[in-house]
Amino acid sequence: MKSLSLFLHLAPLALGSTRPSLNQRARNDSSTAFVSTVDLQTGAKCACGKLAASYSDSVFFPGSANYTAQATEYWDIRADLDPGCIFLPASADQVADAVSVFTTCQAQFAVRGGGHMNFPGSNNIDGGVLLAFSNMKDYKFHNDSIDVSPGMTWYDVYSALEPYGRAAIGGRLKTIGVPGLTLIGGVSYFINKYGFAMDNVLSYDVVLGNGTQVIANATSNPDLFWALKGGANNFGIVTKFTLKTYSMPHISTTIQQFNETAVYDFIKATCDWVVADSEPTIAAGSVLDISYNTTTGSVSPLLLGVQEGISNPPSMFANFTAIPGVSKTNNVTTSKQWASNLDSPKQMFRVMFGMHSMYPDPDVLYTMYQTWKSAIDQIADVAGLYPTFVLNISPASAARVAQTNGIGNVWGLDDEPTIWWQFSTGWDNAEDDLRVEACIRQLTEYLHGINKKNGLARDFIYMGDAGEWQDVFPVLPAENVQRMKEIRGKYDPLGTFSRLNWGGFKLGV
Repeated sequence: MKSLSLFLHLAPLALGSTRPSLNQRARNDSSTAFVSTVDLQTGAKCACGKLAASYSDSVFFPGSANYTAQATEYWDIRADLDPGCIFLPASADQVADAVSVFTTCQAQFAVRGGGHMNFPGSNNIDGGVLLAFSNMKDYKFHNDSIDVSPGMTWYDVYSALEPYGRAAIGGRLKTIGVPGLTLIGGVSYFINKYGFAMDNVLSYDVVLGNGTQVIANATSNPDLFWALKGGANNFGIVTKFTLKTYSMPHISTTIQQFNETAVYDFIKATCDWVVADSEPTIAAGSVLDISYNTTTGSVSPLLLGVQEGISNPPSMFANFTAIPGVSKTNNVTTSKQWASNLDSPKQMFRVMFGMHSMYPDPDVLYTMYQTWKSAIDQIADVAGLYPTFVLNISPASAARVAQTNGIGNVWGLDDEPTIWWQFSTGWDNAEDDLRVEACIRQLTEYLHGINKKNGLARDFIYMGDAGEWQDVFPVLPAENVQRMKEIRGKYDPLGTFSRLNWGGFKLGV
């Protein structure tokens, strides 16, 4: 999610084949192996050499134009690192070969899908090997599902489905990649009725840490199937997602902008909506944020609202429509056309997040907004500062999908309405990194601490909106964390995805 806050205020301006499943003997054999650790440079040199010998046209080294283009294919400038080489596999078999090479060479590596996760090191690496999915964008449509490759963005998915009048539950910006969003859970516009992106995956094709390929679904490796629903990059590399699709030939959309006088009403409308949306009959969701221009002093609440079907204006956003605003634009369109106007240009900012969750309370949230605005004033001299206060909603019905589908997910959310509040901050220069981080980190935890005292705070932290300094797994149900660790030990006994692929949100020991 990855968050959408930094660039959405621009929107109104633009108005497979697999190898056999891993058997028990293979698991037992690999679990007895011991693999030593070598230094970063030695491992990368070994792996890059072996990959170049087998796939010379798909391995890029520093100094080449292809290397430079791939090394900067990231949303957050802070994610620009210098891998020892970059490998672009074209198939699941090539991914499996690469993972085997990594384990043989003990090479540290990173994996990139869409490149939208703004956690430096989560999808890139200094000195190691970067495996990037730029050459894996195939898909196959079925009647009620679609097989999706990990190099696809959600815009690619929506484009593939549009001729069939169907939609998938996925990202809210066109450049967000399928694998990152889906593996961390995945907020979409339609969580109130259909759940999160992870709840709509029917099957995963996975390369494990020993290079073996398996299928994980409700009947094949069901424990791994469950762990991949929100467990991130702790178990393997997914080379194919089979996604459930829904009949949705049209969507109704609204873009509503407000000024500072409407902030309280905007927040209250958000809280009222998430509380009321407990038994939805219409799938609908939003992007809700408040941007602050420290140069002009202007504050701009923004709603991007989407609901399934034809309704102009969309009926689910009537409480926002009732608030006097600067502009309101309603439309009936398709998922592809809507996403095409919601770009988030790569390499535009340095970006940092910080978030927590809480029970909806408009008065408290308004006080939090005021505190945030005052804190931002203290760093207003930071070049290119772009601060945004984001309000993601999670209605009770969103959690209920996993509770009733017979599979569940690793989050184990209670079926209660919550607000996932987030500070999303952009800026220009590396010399301000520590200053911005200190401000956002301290502010985030200070406000969360107050909410804990008043009983409004909830433990859950969404990876897509979290700062890299936040620990997302310990706040999940303890039994779920323990189960994930056991599954990790079963499917990755060599520790490939903890020792060698160490970036991103990891389970820990």
